[in-house]
Amino acid sequence: MPTPNLPRLARHLLDLCRAQSLRLATAESCTGGLVAGAITDIAGSSDAFDRGFVTYSNAAKEEMLGVPHDILERYGAVSAETARAMASGAVERSFADIAVSITGIAGPAGGSAEKPVGLVHFACLRKGFGVEHIERRFGPETREAIREASVAQALELMIAAAQRRP
Repeated sequence: MPTPNLPRLARHLLDLCRAQSLRLATAESCTGGLVAGAITDIAGSSDAFDRGFVTYSNAAKEEMLGVPHDILERYGAVSAETARAMASGAVERSFADIAVSITGIAGPAGGSAEKPVGLVHFACLRKGFGVEHIERRFGPETREAIREASVAQALELMIAAAQRRP
């Protein structure tokens, strides 16, 4: 898996957001704050970045983002439904116009036949637009490779959301 240029993606995202006065938030599980880190590595990111939620546990997803308990119970933390609820919660609980969420299994353990290591669900919400969901299967790769590819995918989703025009 090629190494994505995360600083280039983050700079492009921030430029798009600054031009439109858009604010960003992240809701991260398996990436543990790496998307927020990639954005805030860029000087001046406070122009567009509002906050990041690291919600590794189900309890954190419920408490910090308002993910309904029944969604977590019925579909699991690694699901399209949970990713959508995380993105919605991040927008509702911040000043963001765009929020991305990431929930998956980075490994090396924790996977199953139904939900293998490398399975990651993303959702991106821009106010005034619907929630976009993407499921990716990055495995079998190392934990580091899965997390890095997830950060790149999340940044690309936010870039696409920032490029949408009303």
